[in-house]
Amino acid sequence: MAKNKKRVELRKNRTKPPREKGWQRTFAEHGDAGDASVSSERVRAKGDLSRKRTIDMGGDADQAMPDVDPTVHLAGRVICCYGLDNLVQTDNGRRFRCKVRRLLKSLLTDERGIVATGDRVWIRPALNDEGFIERVEPRHGVLTRASRGREHVLVANVDQVVIVMALKEPELKLHLIDRYLASAEMGGIRPIICLNKADLVDPVEIQPIIGYYSQLGITTLLTSARTGVGVARLRTTLKGRQSVISGQSGVGKSSLLNVIQPELGLRVREVSDVNQKGKHTTTTAELIALEFGGWVVDTPGIRQFELWDTRPEEAEGFFPEFRPYVPLCAFPDCTHTHEERCALKNAVALRYLSEQRYFSYLGMLGDDTGGAVDD
Repeated sequence: MAKNKKRVELRKNRTKPPREKGWQRTFAEHGDAGDASVSSERVRAKGDLSRKRTIDMGGDADQAMPDVDPTVHLAGRVICCYGLDNLVQTDNGRRFRCKVRRLLKSLLTDERGIVATGDRVWIRPALNDEGFIERVEPRHGVLTRASRGREHVLVANVDQVVIVMALKEPELKLHLIDRYLASAEMGGIRPIICLNKADLVDPVEIQPIIGYYSQLGITTLLTSARTGVGVARLRTTLKGRQSVISGQSGVGKSSLLNVIQPELGLRVREVSDVNQKGKHTTTTAELIALEFGGWVVDTPGIRQFELWDTRPEEAEGFFPEFRPYVPLCAFPDCTHTHEERCALKNAVALRYLSEQRYFSYLGMLGDDTGGAVDD
């Protein structure tokens, strides 16, 4: 690879030093000594100011990642992240338990972690099937959310996200589906809605929901892990694809995977009878190879789904059915909330647009927490 050096910023690992102890006693003994601070002055700033380092990135000028030597390092994919360790499977099928190189962990980013399940990486092997992740390749197809003011990448390098929602136990949350759809569009992945536990409801009651999302061009499946309804269609949808299955705790994500591929034996738990909330069974996102072709990532159940890095004016773009009405509003900067002569609000009032989808839009637009959804 061609040499290409770049100055990158690192995370701040120091704060301003505390005031020197005993300064009152020194002042009482010596008074205001004008030259007393000269000895502590520095030409180079310290404290919580920026830290930088020059790294060799090879031929990639756009990504702040160190270069690797293909004769020494091995290419692979992150199967699972747990604690400080990452399970990486190389292209020849061998698996290594890897730590992340200190330089990568020190890079200044908005991400909660520099490595995510599904990442393509380069590792430096060590003894006893251990190693070190030296480089993370550029991502495509990411599912991400905001977590405590930082970006949490749930999974990277996937083609589609299967949004699993239970029709009962716990109750169906359509606004959570809409938030997933927005995240899928931002991440460049195909959304698929999977309405599970169909055996607990009358299918006729949910046909309007299936019909509405289907008219938007979104594949919507009706499944039941208990009776097997829709499982064959879900298996066909996953075949040969890189997929991530995500949703609330207790909606039946692991149960569906166990039906699709019984030898997985993933742990499942019942929904609480007290608050109708799912209990966390899957604790970390894991990349699973499917016997009929493709990969699927089983993710932990979420309790909050907050969109990352979105501005209020972008929210209307996540609702394709709104687009014909937006140019008809009286004001070009209409937020579709309080303005008069708003074509979008009129369309909702006339039932040309879904009232539920409009409420989802308002949630993305006006929530100070970014529209967090708590189950």
